[in-house]
Parts: sequence; C-alpha cells; structure tokens
Amino acid sequence: MSKRPFVTKEQVEQIVRRFPTPFHIYDEKGIRRNARRLKEAFSWNPGFREYFAVKATPNPYLLQILREEGAGVDCSSLTELMLSDVVGFSGQEIMFSSNVTPEEDFRLASSLGAIVNFDDLTHLRFYEKIAPFRETMSCRYNPGGDFTMGNRIMDSPKDAKYGMTRPQMREAFLYMKEKGVRHFGIHAFLASNTTDNGYYPKLASILFELAVWLKRETGVHIAFINLSGGVGVPYRPEQAETDIFAIGEGVRQEYERILVPAGMGDVAIYTELGRFMLAPYGGLVAKVLHQKHIWKEYVGLDACAANLMRPAMYGAYHHITVLGKEDAPCDHVYDVTGGLCENNDKFAVDRPLPEIAIGDYLFIHDTGAHGFSMGYNYNGKLRSAELLLLEDGTVRQIRRAETPEDYFATLDFSPWQKSVEKKT
Repeated sequence: MSKRPFVTKEQVEQIVRRFPTPFHIYDEKGIRRNARRLKEAFSWNPGFREYFAVKATPNPYLLQILREEGAGVDCSSLTELMLSDVVGFSGQEIMFSSNVTPEEDFRLASSLGAIVNFDDLTHLRFYEKIAPFRETMSCRYNPGGDFTMGNRIMDSPKDAKYGMTRPQMREAFLYMKEKGVRHFGIHAFLASNTTDNGYYPKLASILFELAVWLKRETGVHIAFINLSGGVGVPYRPEQAETDIFAIGEGVRQEYERILVPAGMGDVAIYTELGRFMLAPYGGLVAKVLHQKHIWKEYVGLDACAANLMRPAMYGAYHHITVLGKEDAPCDHVYDVTGGLCENNDKFAVDRPLPEIAIGDYLFIHDTGAHGFSMGYNYNGKLRSAELLLLEDGTVRQIRRAETPEDYFATLDFSPWQKSVEKKT
C-alpha cells in the first residue's frame, strides 16, 4: 500500500507564490467523502450523530464543512465552546466533555444548551451551584483495569484520570434524576488510535451492558451512548485502513444482542471522532533549507516540532513524500529535522527517502488532526498558516501565519517605552 499526497509538486509551487511554507493544508473533498461514509456506516441507527472533537482541528472553516455534513461538535474548553458558537452550533449539537472544569466553562456550556458530559461525581454539586440541570445530561464511565482485545492490552483505564466507577455512575444518575433530569447519556474512551475493527464493537458491548444495568438500577431513560473516539488511521503505508462499515456493522450486532432484548431499541449512538474524521485529509508542507553531513545525513526544513509536535512528543510516525519524486527509489537514509534547539525536533529518524535536494518540498502526511492544534512557540517559532484545498481545486487561506507582532502581543513593553521616551 502506498500513500499519495492530495496535492502535487506543481500545485504546491503555485500555492507558495501566495502562501509561503510551512503550512498545513486540508482536502475538502476528502473530508466530505469521509463524513458521508461514517454516516452511512451507522445509518441503521436513526439517532446517530458524530460529534467532531474540536480539539483535533479547531478551525471554523473545517467545522462548517462538518456541520454541513450533519456533525455536531465535542468541546472540552471555554474557547472551543466559543468557536463552536460562532460557527453556528447550538443546543444538543454541542457535547461538552471536560475535566478539572472551571466555572466559566460550565456556565457557557449551560447557556449554549450543550449536553454536559460529567467527568466526575463531585462535579455534579459544583455544576449545580453554577447552572441548573437540563433535561438531558451525560456521565463519563471508567471501568478500571486493563482494556483488552483477545490477549492484547489495548489501554489501561485504571491509570486514566477520566470518568467514574460503576457505583459512581449509579449514584450520579440517581442524583440527577432527583433534580429533574429525564434523559441520560453514557460516554467512555478506552483506547486511542486503534485500527482494529473490533475496538468499537467491544467498547459498545461494555457500554450497552452498563446501560442495561443502570436502567435496571435507577429506572432512568438512557437516551444515547457515546462511543467517543479512538478509531485510528493508518499512519504507516503498510497498515490496513480502518473499515468503518465493518465497525458500524459490529456495533449494530452488539446493539441487537444487548439493547434490543432489554427494550432499549431507541438508544441513539454517538461518536466523537477527531483523528478518523480529519487526520488523512491534512498535510504539512515544508521546504528543505539545509543539508548536513556528519555522523548521519540530515535534511533541515523550514517547519519544526512547533508546527507538528507528535513525532517529537512521543515518536509518532508520519509518512513523508518528497513532492515530484513520488515514484523515485527510496535509496537514501535521512533524519528529517526542524530548527528548534531540541534534539528530538525530528519528523523522521533514519527514514529511507529519495535523494533530497535543497529547495525540495516535503509533504508530511496525516496532520489533519492533532497537527496544527498542538503547535506552540518555543524558540520564538511562529505557527504556520492553514490552507483549504476546495472541491473546485482552488485554495483558500483559513488561518494566516503568525507574525512577530502576534508573538509579542501579550507582552507589556510600556516600562521600556517610557525609558526610551525619557532618553529622547
């Protein structure tokens, strides 16, 4: 299996005449096609809705595309709520899933009519002092232990700070029931970036069984079950692509096996996908500035970990294509680096690639989620622009690149300005 960029060298050469590298670019056509595939895969459930994880790619143009495709948003902070509000999301189109939540965040979520997804039992009384409980509320579940599939440990909920225990879920539902809540949701996130088609069905079975137990114990109406995120994408060319239709069918089978016999065939299924929705439809385009020949061969880009921190942060693999050399043999080995004063500022280590020349453009794949959004300003590096490749082939800037003025905007230079004025 090969990975091909959704832009060519010729397109990039045209783009850089208006928008210099580095920049993140997104593919509208691919985003829309993928959103429709997800909706079709879960079309068996009349109440299905995707709540896109805003944290993955917080840009209003991209949120608007997903809104047009029927998605809601999952927010985790005040500013994500504000952004979603500006785009036009409101009421139960917004899921608010946060932890260690400030008062102002809860207050805005309530005023927007969002579905609040409580992370902890203690948050109920904290929230109650800020805003009234609404008709529909949700709670996040943590089953503890290790989450396994077959003989593999996929993740360890026992070590995660998120969610409530089973007894706490029961207590939370009974408490909110007394306060007038009529419809309840259940949410859980048990593994990250898995391309195993069995993950969602296994998670669904755990949550469906919990839902049946909670209904029996509390008598409440379970309105929805949010399977959250965790469905991954193939970052490596040799990885198989996630089959969203097989996943949807697997969840349907568990739904029919567990919920329907319990008289709970009206439960809506929600997802909260960020990476699956956008990662493959974004790329970081950077230009080769330098080469270095010491103990290893290095190529240095005008992008750095401040533009894409996943490889530096935890060794994440992102495939790299040298534009214009897609079919050339990968007969050279390079470390592909940025210019930060950190030795982990590397997009690739010992990566076989075609021979690279200064001035070449590199396309770093699968940055459409948790790419730009994890950027930072270490070394005074400025965050890049974001561009959108529209369905008609034209390109729109959807976020300009930062300037030094942006970097200094939050500093107060007045003491030095006064000093300069006195001297003059």
